[in-house]
Amino acid sequence: MSLPSSPSKKVLADLKASILNPSLTSTYQCWFQPLNSALDSSGNSKLEKWFSDRTAAGLGNYTNTQDEFISLSCSEASLPGSSLATHEINNDYTGVTERHAYRRQYDDRISFTFYVDHDYQIIHYFENWMSFIVNEQRTNSTAFGPGVDNLNYSYRVNFPKNYQVPIYVGKFERDYTGRSLEYKFMNAYPISIDSMPVSYDSSQLLKCTVSFTYSRYVISVKNISVSNSEGPLQNNFGLQLLPGNVGGFTGTGFEGFAPSDVG
Repeated sequence: MSLPSSPSKKVLADLKASILNPSLTSTYQCWFQPLNSALDSSGNSKLEKWFSDRTAAGLGNYTNTQDEFISLSCSEASLPGSSLATHEINNDYTGVTERHAYRRQYDDRISFTFYVDHDYQIIHYFENWMSFIVNEQRTNSTAFGPGVDNLNYSYRVNFPKNYQVPIYVGKFERDYTGRSLEYKFMNAYPISIDSMPVSYDSSQLLKCTVSFTYSRYVISVKNISVSNSEGPLQNNFGLQLLPGNVGGFTGTGFEGFAPSDVG
């Protein structure tokens, strides 16, 4: 193993080829796909059927294209972190404290912030997902039993496999070329929805922050190469939005664009 080299002269071309081509925070894509939840006896996603029943009861407006809408509404996300759990060893060497790793630990949750639309579908979407987790019933439809406003109300939480799904965060660059990262979060589901203050002060965009918990994450590297010859906002920057494709990637390109690319 060679020692570090001594300081050397760098020219502008060296800087351009290295540190002057940084990654930007505003190019990413998130995917939330309840279609990947457990299936019922008819082969349909239990979570998707819950959304459909809630739509029929007037508690939202879920469609198969809702995943794309939720993805594009995500105004802020974060790439996950992890750490190593260590044992402290004090007696091997005099005056030396060592730490040996024995386990990798993952962050217990990840948060996403969404722009709330005019019809509040973002709020309905995640409220209904959390309602499915605890099997929460409502009274404004005969399809459901005693509701939350009933004195005899009770619930039985669903099994984890019924509401846990993989979710994805893709990180790429504005030129849509080179490599991209795909973070897959295993066994994820929403664990909290932050409060959303409203007031008579000057109007601002209403945002909804949802925190997800998950078991662990897996990173995949994708090679992307996309032609963008049709101009801005033409054919979605030359990309295809196919929410049915798990993870939002294909072999040749990343499907979708970040909300910050618009305008």
